[in-house]
Amino acid sequence: MDLLELPLFQELLSLELPTADFVIAGSGPMLAHGIKPEIGDLDIVARGAAWKKAISLGEPVPAPLGYVEHVLFFSGNVEVLNGWFAYSVDELIEEADVFSGLNFSPLKRVLEWKTQLARKKDRADIEAIHRYLRTRT
Repeated sequence: MDLLELPLFQELLSLELPTADFVIAGSGPMLAHGIKPEIGDLDIVARGAAWKKAISLGEPVPAPLGYVEHVLFFSGNVEVLNGWFAYSVDELIEEADVFSGLNFSPLKRVLEWKTQLARKKDRADIEAIHRYLRTRT
C-alpha cells in the first residue's frame, strides 16, 4: 500500500508542511505498519517551520487532550498539534520510523500513550500492537 495515495495523506501533503519538522502520531503509525487497514484522521505533531506553516493556514486553539494547541484541517481529518502529551517534539521526530518519506512515531510510543489514555477504543489497538510486535521478534 502506498500511503501517499490515501486521501488523508493527500490532504496532509496539500498543506505543504516541511516533513523534517513533523511526526505522525495517533493511530497513523499503526496504519503505516499495516496493523490497521484504515484510520479516520491524522494526528500531526509539529515544530518550527511546520508549526509556523500550520498556523499561517488556520487558527490554533487549545487541544482537548492536553496543554497544547492544535489547528484542524479538512473538517478535522488532519489535526496539527504543537505538542504531544509530555513528550519532546524534537525527540518524537528524531526517533521516528520513516514510511513513504514521512516521519511516524515508533510503535513503542503509540503503546505508551494508548495505555496512558486507556480509552475503550485504545484497548483493541494495544492488543493489535502487541500481536504485531510478537510476530516481529
